Amino acid sequence: MAAADKVDPIHQFHINKIVPIEIGGYDLSFTNSSLFMVVTVVVASAFLYLATSGRHLVPTRWQSSAELTYEFIANMLKDSAGSQGMRFFPFVFSLFMFVLVANLLGLIPYFFTVTSHIIVTFALSVLVIGVVLVYGLAKHGFGFFKLFAPSGVPAILIPLVAVIEVVSFLSRPVSLSVRLFANMLAGHITLKVFAGFIVSLGALGGVGIAGAVLPLIMTVAITGLEVLVAALQAYVFAILTCMYLNDALHPGH
Repeated sequence: MAAADKVDPIHQFHINKIVPIEIGGYDLSFTNSSLFMVVTVVVASAFLYLATSGRHLVPTRWQSSAELTYEFIANMLKDSAGSQGMRFFPFVFSLFMFVLVANLLGLIPYFFTVTSHIIVTFALSVLVIGVVLVYGLAKHGFGFFKLFAPSGVPAILIPLVAVIEVVSFLSRPVSLSVRLFANMLAGHITLKVFAGFIVSLGALGGVGIAGAVLPLIMTVAITGLEVLVAALQAYVFAILTCMYLNDALHPGH
């Protein structure tokens, strides 16, 4: 058994029940993960509402931040999927804000990082692929399957290419979810390990405190890096979503 004062970098990812709920043999408890998903939605919604409620002619800093985020996602969607892609703007913008705010909230001490659990990131990824499939089939019918037979490919190679394309398509939710989950998980574990070194060395007295300077510097540096990674992973998730939606809009390539 580990010592009581030993720093456990995995403890921060444990799911804890807040309100136990069981219906028909299914565990539907309200957990710390559920709580911080709600907090994420509330914080993102409150930021956008408060930032845009004034609608000043000369925007405030908060209003400018909201408007820049709006323009950033709109331009990204147009560049990836064309003007027709703007019909998906609310969907992409909501995903981006959810992932970004969830990532940033997870950097606050004693908060929970919902995107560090693959079940959450996989659910978001399946939602994206589900939208692509439903819209693509509804708009193009069987023409959507041109996605798996690129134009210009010799007829003899179409079966092989089609198999490769199908496998690539089915692997999208896996790669999309694992990329976000793995980056958040690894970053938080690294941060907790170096922070643990500070606590452990500090308990050794003067010599330990002097030795804790390097872990402290590393902790500050990794924290700054994690802020960058939090924003970057939200961007990557959003840009890949835009690219996948482009396939639903223009399956023939």
